[in-house]
Amino acid sequence: MSSSSQSPNLDALDGLTGGAFTAPTSGERAARLRQWLATDPAASDLQEAFKELSARDKGAARLIRERLDELRRARGQEAIVAEWAAKAQALLGQSRLNIADAIAWQRDAAKAGAPLSREPLAALKSQLAERVKAIEDLQHRVQVQREAAVLLAQRIEVLSTKSWRDAQAAATALSADVPQWQAQAEALVQEAGWPSVEPRFPALLEASRTQLQVVWEAFRTALAQAAAAETDPAAPLPAVPVWADELRVARGLPPEAETPKPAPRTPRAPADPQQRAQAQDTVQSLLTRLQADLAQGHGKAVSGAAQALRQALKAQAGLIEAALEQQAHAALANAGEMEGWQRWRTDQLRRELVAQAEALFEAEPAAGSLTDASPATAGEVSLTPTVVTAEAPAPADPAAPTFAEPTPAAAAVSGADAPAERRPRYTGRKMQEQLRHLRDQWKQLDKAAPPNHALWKRFDDACNRAHAVVEVWLHKVKAESSEHKARRLALIEDLQAWAAAPAAAPADWKAYARGLHQFESRWREAGHLSEKAYAELHPQWKQALQAAQAPLSRAQKDSLARRHALIDEARALGDAPQLRIDAVKALQQRWQVEAHAVPLERRQEQKLWDAFRKPIDEAFQRKSQARDAATATLSERDRAVLEASRAVEAANAGGDAQKIREALARLEAALKGQAQARADVAVADAPSAETLSAEMSAEAAAPTDTAPAKPIAKPPAPARPVVAMRGDDRPGAKRPETGGRAPVRPGGRDERRRPGEREMGRGRGPGRDGHDVPRDDRGPRLSDTAFRAQREAMDHAHATLRKLAAQAHGEALVQLLSAWEQRRPDAVPAQSALGKSVTPAMRGGWVQAIGAAPGGDPAQSLLRLEIAADIATPAEHLPARRLLQLQLLTRRNDPVPTQTWAQDTAQVLASAHESAKARRLQSALKVLMRAGA
Repeated sequence: MSSSSQSPNLDALDGLTGGAFTAPTSGERAARLRQWLATDPAASDLQEAFKELSARDKGAARLIRERLDELRRARGQEAIVAEWAAKAQALLGQSRLNIADAIAWQRDAAKAGAPLSREPLAALKSQLAERVKAIEDLQHRVQVQREAAVLLAQRIEVLSTKSWRDAQAAATALSADVPQWQAQAEALVQEAGWPSVEPRFPALLEASRTQLQVVWEAFRTALAQAAAAETDPAAPLPAVPVWADELRVARGLPPEAETPKPAPRTPRAPADPQQRAQAQDTVQSLLTRLQADLAQGHGKAVSGAAQALRQALKAQAGLIEAALEQQAHAALANAGEMEGWQRWRTDQLRRELVAQAEALFEAEPAAGSLTDASPATAGEVSLTPTVVTAEAPAPADPAAPTFAEPTPAAAAVSGADAPAERRPRYTGRKMQEQLRHLRDQWKQLDKAAPPNHALWKRFDDACNRAHAVVEVWLHKVKAESSEHKARRLALIEDLQAWAAAPAAAPADWKAYARGLHQFESRWREAGHLSEKAYAELHPQWKQALQAAQAPLSRAQKDSLARRHALIDEARALGDAPQLRIDAVKALQQRWQVEAHAVPLERRQEQKLWDAFRKPIDEAFQRKSQARDAATATLSERDRAVLEASRAVEAANAGGDAQKIREALARLEAALKGQAQARADVAVADAPSAETLSAEMSAEAAAPTDTAPAKPIAKPPAPARPVVAMRGDDRPGAKRPETGGRAPVRPGGRDERRRPGEREMGRGRGPGRDGHDVPRDDRGPRLSDTAFRAQREAMDHAHATLRKLAAQAHGEALVQLLSAWEQRRPDAVPAQSALGKSVTPAMRGGWVQAIGAAPGGDPAQSLLRLEIAADIATPAEHLPARRLLQLQLLTRRNDPVPTQTWAQDTAQVLASAHESAKARRLQSALKVLMRAGA
């Protein structure tokens, strides 16, 4: 199918994206897409381009997908910002702002992922914080005003205990302070945030205002009466006792008599001692029981024991001792506190459980609705404690503790009905576990304190709503379990049919084993079953699987017998005095055929293979030990080579190039001792000079006519080695001479071949007849230990020298770039540090370029250097490099960049230093300067 039939607007998309669809390479396609994305295209165009490009080039399509993801995240952030901004504006628009709602807005917005640090949420957050701060400050000022009213009332009360003249002197200051306090209280009521304060603060302020007004009016009235009574003896005295007594004394009258004491009560008749003792024992036993329950903290037990003790005190009033009665009342007071605290705390925990049960369903999100805010996390119940001062009214029951009233937000959590449109927070097993956990906690609370039927009704309704979700999940699980059971039954039938299909043993046991493994994988992936259903089906599956595995088990048993027989043969071969390599190879081939034919369990097969190869390995090891024992005795030359090799290894560890070269020279000298030994053997076998001169004199004295002169036999010419030559079978081609030898170019293959390399064969000596052919450049053969030691030492030495040379080359290159940056010709490295590829003329040109004033454009020189070094060019300079390469192709007589790289380097060094140019120059010189080293 052509691409045009799949996407008719492909040409339009190609023009829209700047030719991204017709770009020849993936890199160009990605570059054009980046240019197109920089113009901020529409989301619809992005989607269409991604749809067409994802099937052609996934790498380039990833750029469009990332932009689509960014737009999607931006749209999501905009929706979240709009939602929470609307909620914050609704909170700010209320005449009465609840502090708990403002704090919950910030917490829930952060949980929802709203960007609170960005506008407009940042401004709304600061506005809410300022308004909450203003409300809290207003509440604090109300408390301060309340304390000030108490202090004013205390000042007036203290004046009522002093002389009325002192009170009259202080009345002037009080007449200014009391109206000032009332004005401040009225200013608090007129504040803009006054409707948002908690309900208890207006009541406290109004009570303080009323109390201060009553005290102040009573004080002014009594003071006026005292002033009138001083001038008029017939005027009534004030209601203040101290002032009235003072005025009586001033009138010459005695002070008012003390109030007569009430008449003493008539003592009761003494009770029966036996009845008193019985009452004492009864109350004492109940008191001991109550104290024990109080010590252990048993809520229900304390309630029952306290009730029994109260009944006993009422029934036995007047029959028990006063000390025991005081102890009983003290224990009852403690029990009352504990009962009240236990009941209150248990109800609080029950409210938390109710909130958690109702939070199992979360409200559907709706923009602009305050009631649709996400519920608090399960287990979070917000209670704002109320500060109770000394002037707060006491509770009616002295034994009941005083607790704080919950805030309106908490009351809404605990008492409001759930919204109609709510969705479950959890599904399936998670909801079931949450319900089970909540009900268990409720049972524990019912054991610790009396039940609360109202809260239980709400808790049970919330749990029943959540259990409907669990029932749906259970029904789904039941249906899935039935499906999985049917699938497994069908799988058992398929396995039985597959096992009964082949009438005889299959030829490919590996395919048979793979088939069984596929059935086992399908059984494992057939889905979840309950324990009861799995216990019912698993025996059937095991029986069918064992029946299907029976042919393979029999084949594996026969294979085991054959493999054990092969192991016995391997032991016989290993115990033989002469190890036969051909027999070992044939036995290993038989083992491989058997292993490929019948598969076994991996661990068992590995054990059998180890048992098979063990006797053969031991035989080869014994052979190697015998060979090593034969060559264990080292000659003097071998020891010299070993010592020289150790010296080379020590020099390698030191990292000094000069020492390494000296050690290598000593090793070469030790190896050349072989040639010296060969020369000594030749001198020993040659005839002496006297013998040669005597033979020549005898031949000269012999008469020429008696016998012809014996011709001197020329030594046989050494046979020329046969050299393989490539023939030329073209028509008219010149044939080489039969006995001639083709010329060998310097450094060719024959020149590189080591002497005697051609004659070396596998498993025999250099000669064709199996005997060693002596060579002129070496003596007796080195031992295996000495040969390996000298070879490893030389390899390590050459590798270390190459590494040191590379390090020196890199340091010299860094120094050259540093001299360029600082424009210091004297900092250019020396000739020896730059390497063999840099001539003195090149270095002189570089020094002059660095010493001159910076100038010129090195762009073309850098491109020529990169072409000469055959390295990559940055993407932004690729078009210029291609253009330069085309120009170089047309200039046939001009030198190539590999010949002018020194002049190009001088032009770059003559320009101004830049970090980008320095990196490109370093990359090129790293290759060019090392090429000739």
